[in-house]
Parts: sequence; C-alpha cells; structure tokens
Amino acid sequence: MFGRTPLQAFWFALGCLALVLGGIGVVLPVLPTTPFVLLAVIAFSKSAPTFEKRLRNSRLFGPMIDDWQRHGAIALRYKVLAHAMMAGALGVSVAYALPPFVLVLQAVCMCGASYFILTRPNRPG
Repeated sequence: MFGRTPLQAFWFALGCLALVLGGIGVVLPVLPTTPFVLLAVIAFSKSAPTFEKRLRNSRLFGPMIDDWQRHGAIALRYKVLAHAMMAGALGVSVAYALPPFVLVLQAVCMCGASYFILTRPNRPG
C-alpha cells in the first residue's frame, strides 16, 4: 500500500513523523504545529493521497492547511499564540540563567520566526 518505491517510503515516513510532531505541538506550546502539518500534507501528497485527503478534511488541521495554501495566511489567533509561546520560552530561558550566547541565539531565531509570522497575511475575512 505505502512505499511502493524507496522514495515514496521516504515521503510517507517523513509525513508520519511530521504529523506526530505537529500533533505534539497541539498540546506542547514549545513545538509549532502548523509547519509540521503543512510538511505532512506535502509528504503525503507524494506518497499516500488518502492520508493527505484526511488531513485536508480534518476539523483540527483542515482550516490551517486551507488558509495557508489558498492565501499564504496565518490566522491572527495563531500569530498571537506563537508570539506568546516564544516570549514564554525566552522568559524560561532567562529564568534558568542560560549562557548569554544561548539567549542571544534564541532571541535572534525568535526574531526571524516573528518576522516571518508577522509578514504573512491574516486569514481573509
């Protein structure tokens, strides 16, 4: 059924891994959900179209996939949530007194992620 070729098997395994990480991201605020779900859709489109269709029709993941693919959009509530999580993670790092190099590296990466998130359009009205 899956992995008729080694490349399809690779895409299927990547899709499964991405979906598991995206699912963990739903409950674990440090891990982002949307990029992993989008990666899973791409991977399943190359290996298991039935899994891709299930994700697209999912009540949980379907709307974010649709927003991204139709408009390159991220809903405002997800933007706010992402920034709150990044601020919280940086706050925890400061509270644990991580080395300054780690804090700066973390802040730079978060600024890059923040820039990307903020430059995406909101979900169309």
